[in-house]
Amino acid sequence: MRDRAATTLTAIVVDDEQLACDELSYLLKDFPEVEVVATGSNGLEAADLIQKLEPDLAFLDVHMPGLDGMGVVRRLREKGVEDLPFFTFVTAYDQYAVEAFRLEALDYLLKPVDKVRLGATIERARRMIQDKKTPEAPVANGGAPKPAGAPRSKLLVRANNRNFIVDANDVIYATIDSGLITLVATNLEGQSNYRTIEDLQTSLDREMFWRVHRSYLVNINRIKEVVPWFKSSYQLRMDDKKHTEIPVSRVQTRRLRELFKL
Repeated sequence: MRDRAATTLTAIVVDDEQLACDELSYLLKDFPEVEVVATGSNGLEAADLIQKLEPDLAFLDVHMPGLDGMGVVRRLREKGVEDLPFFTFVTAYDQYAVEAFRLEALDYLLKPVDKVRLGATIERARRMIQDKKTPEAPVANGGAPKPAGAPRSKLLVRANNRNFIVDANDVIYATIDSGLITLVATNLEGQSNYRTIEDLQTSLDREMFWRVHRSYLVNINRIKEVVPWFKSSYQLRMDDKKHTEIPVSRVQTRRLRELFKL
């Protein structure tokens, strides 16, 4: 069994009451396996932080201005955001617990937060994340991994009610929002007929196309600049006309450092 501290869990804490936010953040410092990477004060900020930072855990107050804690979960699911964090709702009210667990919350903690209960929540999340990362034994082809097909050299892009064919080398990046994939190429921007970023990545050369974030797939050869960003993280400035800046998830930061010797 792995040592508990061997797996670092990134977390955000969002509460419109600054004192409550500070108290929970302080409690989490007693758990070395947890790193609080950001705090926020409302639901809209929570949704933005989750998409940008991709935390493992999100501790959300239920009542917040703009968008409540449960509304954060619903909005992210409606947008088709993949690999959501484990949500724990932290509130002074117990009447929302049923709804929280309908949303498949990891836990529902009442204020003031009990440290023992918090520890049990973190341990459960650690086990679930570890189980998720454990690779399944291959079963196809007599136990051997299924071989990938040859990478596509051409892609279809729909723009202005027309279907264009672009060279894969000319694709700068792809992004998904609300279940719709947009491809940005050297001289064209439009929608892809792929349904998920995973399917698109599988069809392309994995040595060239890198999924730096759950919502972005980039052409490594079209990265123009690596920009230091929030909490020792980075953004990639791409070689498109808008010089788009794309966030690198914390999980992919290590590969970025290795790739460019940062």
